[in-house]
Amino acid sequence: MMQDSNAILLLSCPDRKGLVARLSNFIFQNNGNIVHADQYTSKQGKYFFMRIEWELGGFALSREEIPVVFAPLARQYEMRWELHFTDYVPRVAIFVSRHLHCLHDLILRRHMGELDASVEAVISNHEDARELVEQFGMKFFHFPVTPDNKDSQEDRQLVLLKELKVDLVVLARYMQILSGKFIGQYVNRIINIHHSFLPAFAGSNPYQQAYNRGVKIIGATAHFATEQLDEGPIIAQDVIKISHRDTIADIQTKSKDLERIVLARALRLRLEDKILVHGAKTVVFE
Repeated sequence: MMQDSNAILLLSCPDRKGLVARLSNFIFQNNGNIVHADQYTSKQGKYFFMRIEWELGGFALSREEIPVVFAPLARQYEMRWELHFTDYVPRVAIFVSRHLHCLHDLILRRHMGELDASVEAVISNHEDARELVEQFGMKFFHFPVTPDNKDSQEDRQLVLLKELKVDLVVLARYMQILSGKFIGQYVNRIINIHHSFLPAFAGSNPYQQAYNRGVKIIGATAHFATEQLDEGPIIAQDVIKISHRDTIADIQTKSKDLERIVLARALRLRLEDKILVHGAKTVVFE
């Protein structure tokens, strides 16, 4: 039996007295029933963040009317806000190169119903993933990239994403640097997985760097992509222990396991509308 949909409001604004009461009253006055509410006020800068979810069944306003009626309240408190609905299934494109472990994981999680997303396309600069993708009945698109055609291929990719009405891009170990023009089309809508605990061991060959330094933990970081390489707002991170007995191959294996988990966690948080971006940071309502 299909569950009724809920509305989710994500918002941030300068902290002021009465915010929670005004927001709750907006929902109450329109016959809404709040099912989840989470808030946070930063100590520095006194900024207020909130995620509030309520049932649409019996709510006095239609989906189209909610933003219209809410807008005056938002203006009064200088809010930045987003309205989402739980029955909307985001349309996702996954970009990948030759490291397929994260792609495998996302496809299986989607197949098992763990990720509420519609994978509209898997896009790659290599052919390695085609068989896997088509085996699961998804569309695979090959865009070979060279220094000479990089710009034109990005233009073609952007056209494709627009045609497919893609909401969210996931870089599942896509080994190409996206241009500012590309990122500008999907601000805070491109999730990247980085094979280290940023900012440590950024750049090439992180496993060798970690091995050479004799580190005792390694990590993985999922973040929103920005023009500043590997410096976007961080969504999720995790670490795992290693020892002097671990070879570079051991470190790579453990790192891949961690990358799968962290990328899936970050994507799930985004699909469930639990992330607010504030400057270079995120507020994550877990």
